[in-house]
Amino acid sequence: MNAPITFSATGGSATSGGLPARLERAYFELREPPAHGSAAPGPPRGRIDFQFNPTELSLSKKARWTKDTQPNSRSSGVPHYKGPEPSTLTLEMFLDATATADDRVVRTVDRLFTCCVPTDKTRSKGSGSPPWVVFRWGGLTGFTAYICSVAAKFTLFTPSGTPIRAVCTVTLEEISGETARQNPTSGGRTAREGHRLVAGDTLASIAQQAYGNPAAWREIAEANGIDNPFRLRPGTTLLLPAPEELTSPQISIMDGG
Repeated sequence: MNAPITFSATGGSATSGGLPARLERAYFELREPPAHGSAAPGPPRGRIDFQFNPTELSLSKKARWTKDTQPNSRSSGVPHYKGPEPSTLTLEMFLDATATADDRVVRTVDRLFTCCVPTDKTRSKGSGSPPWVVFRWGGLTGFTAYICSVAAKFTLFTPSGTPIRAVCTVTLEEISGETARQNPTSGGRTAREGHRLVAGDTLASIAQQAYGNPAAWREIAEANGIDNPFRLRPGTTLLLPAPEELTSPQISIMDGG
């Protein structure tokens, strides 16, 4: 059964204490597909920024069911749950270059199309996987996914025929349901959250906020390939290992109770 949910953004800005909230631009965070046998996203491979934030987000979830046939029955059999289908997220990107009349709209559409084909790195290894993608918008973070379809409609052109306005409908399909590596004790996946760096953040303060213990900063650094914890760039998004993934013996997770 499909269960679509649509989130709409109305006019106006959210406020905090009577002041307008800071504008956050949505973007797609692109990651290299994981190495063979791993479910953890690979290193970053760039991002695609939204020129304008989306006005709607459509989220759909589907489950798989089977029913036993009853030849002499007047009604169908009892349905049996066979498991979930991947979630999908559909949104529109509005692109406009009327002020500059350059090819930035075409370049952005080309980048979106590139997300639907295998990366050069995976193609050279014979695995053929597209980049992994996470939709991020302020505190809103979608599931780890791949872009399964892009439909671009060009609506305005220069006299020379260069498209300078377009609407792109982008659909992302969930990968594995979570964004982390195999949990060796349960056989399942453990989910990772993200933290977007702001001025003043340190790995220790992030570890304190996420796990209740600043000593966990080493695990965050390792998960994100950080060699120098004193060089953190605001605006960068860090992946936070799930509590189940923390292995350092000196770390104790506080439950906040």
